[in-house]
Amino acid sequence: MLNGTDLYGFDIGGASFVRACGGPCSEGCVTLARIGDDAWALGDSKRPDAQPLRFTTEELDAAGIDPARFGLNV
Repeated sequence: MLNGTDLYGFDIGGASFVRACGGPCSEGCVTLARIGDDAWALGDSKRPDAQPLRFTTEELDAAGIDPARFGLNV
């Protein structure tokens, strides 16, 4: 875990977001991108002006979200 690291300090300008939906949706509303070692950004394609939320791998794991399921390396 990134103790003492400000996840919102990571520059996500060049982040590559992928669809991270859990079901058969065609809209791909949830997006996920790796933004650093053990750091992720979770966005909403339906609200492109909203700032993506930031999480550690441990936090995603606690929420049951596995980035590898969406083609992202952990």
